[in-house]
Amino acid sequence: MSKKKPERPAPESLGLPCCGVESHAHLDLDAFAEDLGDVLQRAQQAGIARMGNVFLGPQAYARNRHLFDSHPSVFFLLGIHPCEGHTCDEAALDAMRKAFASDPRLRAVGEIGLDFYWDDCPPDVQRAAFRAQLALAREVSRPVVIHARDAAEETIAILEGDGFRGYPVLWHCFGGDAPLAERIVDNGWHISIPGPVTYPANTALREAVHVIPVDRLMLETDCPYLTPVPYRGKRNEPAYVVFTAQCVAKERGMDTADLWTTAGDNARRFFGLDDGQA
Repeated sequence: MSKKKPERPAPESLGLPCCGVESHAHLDLDAFAEDLGDVLQRAQQAGIARMGNVFLGPQAYARNRHLFDSHPSVFFLLGIHPCEGHTCDEAALDAMRKAFASDPRLRAVGEIGLDFYWDDCPPDVQRAAFRAQLALAREVSRPVVIHARDAAEETIAILEGDGFRGYPVLWHCFGGDAPLAERIVDNGWHISIPGPVTYPANTALREAVHVIPVDRLMLETDCPYLTPVPYRGKRNEPAYVVFTAQCVAKERGMDTADLWTTAGDNARRFFGLDDGQA
């Protein structure tokens, strides 16, 4: 007879206050096409007050923004992913410029940066797209959300070289070690911790959590990817960010509710969110 697997705790079982912010989700992807409303309801039940949906380019924004018309808790990020850097032409930049000018729910330019793990887009094209969107962020007065995979050193070099020390920058889906976290923090930037911090083998990321000032730390799922323990292997969704919060709080010796509240406050300041749900 096989042993019965233990039941996974429900996200709402942590009893966190409804003030959390899920800083990075891809809720407009097909993975959520059948149950988006239920997903957002579960997020609220888990203690999430605001969620950031990332539109991967102006076409995705134009096609999918309507999905959130009746969900004011969701704010938006818009940027061309480095793997799609070849689409970052003047027409795309102009479309994004107009979107930021007309839509108050668009709170940041991102995710943008460099990705040398995949070979979908030549590095020189990625660099050009990255710099063009950094310039756009300054033009539209929005913070920047960074995607950097196998490209941390060059990403930092471009940000520093283009004058972004001290600019509102969030390093999305951080997966590095303590020295990298310290470099990011030393530039005045923020770091968002994803679900893999809960994976047993990911000791370097848990060590990095200790060097991030608590006022520079945010939480994310990057759903539908990177599901945290105890739901690893399932589709990720915003409600599961509570388990990332629980892990980070334990590492830092904090009460989970305190970490949850602080990370949410950090996200509100960074994205310029308020109680008006704009």
